[in-house]
Amino acid sequence: MLDKVKIEELIKEQGDIVRQLKAAKESKEKVAEEVAKLLDLKAQLSNEEQATNGPQKFTLKTPKGTRDYSPQQMVIRQKVLDKVVSVFKRHGAESIDTPIFELKEVLTGKYGEDSKLIYDLKDQGGEILSLRYDLTVPFARYLAMNKITNIKRYHIAKVYRRDNPSITRGRYREFYQCDFDIAGAYDPMIPDAECVKVIQEILDSLDMGSYTIKLNHRLLLDGMFEACGVPSSKFRSICSAVDKLDKSPWEEVKKEMIDEKGLSEEVADRIGTYVRLNGKSELVEQLLKDEKLSKNKSAVEGLEAMKLVLKYCDFYETSSNILFDLSLARGLDYYTGIIYEAVLLGDTTNGEDVSVGSIAGGGRYDNLVGMFDPKKKQVPCVGVSIGIERIFSVMEAKLATIKEKVRTTEIEVYVASAQKNLFEERMKLCNELWKNGFKVEHSYKRNPKLLAQLQHCEDQGIPLALILGESEIQKGVVKMRDVISRVETEVERSKVIEELQKRVAQFNNVP
Repeated sequence: MLDKVKIEELIKEQGDIVRQLKAAKESKEKVAEEVAKLLDLKAQLSNEEQATNGPQKFTLKTPKGTRDYSPQQMVIRQKVLDKVVSVFKRHGAESIDTPIFELKEVLTGKYGEDSKLIYDLKDQGGEILSLRYDLTVPFARYLAMNKITNIKRYHIAKVYRRDNPSITRGRYREFYQCDFDIAGAYDPMIPDAECVKVIQEILDSLDMGSYTIKLNHRLLLDGMFEACGVPSSKFRSICSAVDKLDKSPWEEVKKEMIDEKGLSEEVADRIGTYVRLNGKSELVEQLLKDEKLSKNKSAVEGLEAMKLVLKYCDFYETSSNILFDLSLARGLDYYTGIIYEAVLLGDTTNGEDVSVGSIAGGGRYDNLVGMFDPKKKQVPCVGVSIGIERIFSVMEAKLATIKEKVRTTEIEVYVASAQKNLFEERMKLCNELWKNGFKVEHSYKRNPKLLAQLQHCEDQGIPLALILGESEIQKGVVKMRDVISRVETEVERSKVIEELQKRVAQFNNVP
């Protein structure tokens, strides 16, 4: 075991190495490798200091890229999820669940350059495991394992990415994904167009403001790269570079293609003439007549598919929200056909832009299931993933702007007492109401003050209060109080359930 002085020397040396690599603009992979060594040394120093000095004070915080959620935030999340699930169910989807970790070999090689963001776990009992990066690869593994060839499923669960987080932009290391996928061999572009419709319905139901659903096709991208002179071995890495055009200007992406990916400037410029184009059906027709693309089989196949899906989008009335965009690439390796991404166009409420960019994405991945099947049997799949955390960020920002109070419980009735020593009567009445399906609570103090009980009702937005007093008990009645209007009426004890059912139905807008 190295002593503290030696570890500090090694940390200084390793820090110098990292700084030199960054100054020399070495590859991200090389820098990340040396940074990992530096972090390991710092961890050793921390362990050495703890062993020498005993337990150290630490700052209470959530891990980097994660967050806690308050009751108010959880209410917002649940309302959003309820709306999302209702859309999934409207389209006939069933729900599944899978483990949060998979065998590392299941995830390896499925995400292209993003594979470096996978969280690896220590060996636990002979299995090398990793936290799931998304819900798509586990879904493909599930289909292959269970020999399922047709299913329409949704899956809402947490995924994990060792990414550089930005909490204010809804970018986390632990976050929920909401996936909708259609697996099975069907006629071209019919399920694909329905996935676009699902995105539209979700964003409309959540009142997310203006948005655009960008569409492109992997075959068109591959054909375009080939026509521009990109070697086939570099298709995926160039795809990852093009995918950055929504965040970086063309000149930066071009520089990456030349300096990091090894393309010539001439080839990069040819790509640039295409990836800056966007439009609708007329752009498809224009590209079908393009001198280079019209001679490329893959490009023509991709364009014909785009022509068909845009036609179907007309039938589903999604055309006003879609854009055929050649800059859309989506860097994940497993996409084989149509790809899409929904982007918020921004919200300038009170002059503040709360746009969080990409809010949904997906595409067709026909070869992924076959990677897990012993006989390489393929199950065609297409799906969409909703960026639910980013939707939460927008919702929270909007509610903060208008300062709307969010009710965090669903209590319908509060049982209160007007005098001392009525605690047992309150318990009996609460029990009767719970058995009849009402959402009820009362004070946990034996002799609470009536004013404090009523104030609790107002603070928590509880619509009704039942007040017990000695005189009411003797007469066989209870006082029913409308908390908002503060109007009180006496109700016979035997008719309390019936009257409450009427009142609660009114509050819940049930006819």
